[in-house]
Amino acid sequence: MSRSKGNYFEDKAVSFLSSNGYTIIERNFYAKKIGEIDIIASKNSVYHFIEIKSGETFEAVYNITPAKLSKLKRSVEYYIQIKKLNVDYCIDAIIFAGEELEYLDNITL
Repeated sequence: MSRSKGNYFEDKAVSFLSSNGYTIIERNFYAKKIGEIDIIASKNSVYHFIEIKSGETFEAVYNITPAKLSKLKRSVEYYIQIKKLNVDYCIDAIIFAGEELEYLDNITL
C-alpha cells in the first residue's frame, strides 16, 4: 500500500474509532527492527493495537499472515515495555473493502 493510500485509510479508521468512543494515543509507532503498529487507541481502560488493511474485497484480511501477526505481537510487547505500561490490551484489525470498513476485535484469539 502506498504511503498516501495508507494515510487515507488510517485517517478514515481514526475517524471511525473516534466516533465510537476510542481515544487515539499514537499512530505509526515504529518498534526498532520489529515492525510498525498502525494505530494505538484506548477505550474503557483497554489499549487497542490496530492493524489497518485495505483491498477491493474484505479478503485483505488474509494479508495479516501468521508472520505479520507475530511481528505485531512483538511490536506491542516492545511498546508496552518502553512505555512502562501495565494495561489490558488486545490486537484488532480494521479492514477496508473499497470504502467499506469492517472492525475485527481481538484478532489473536
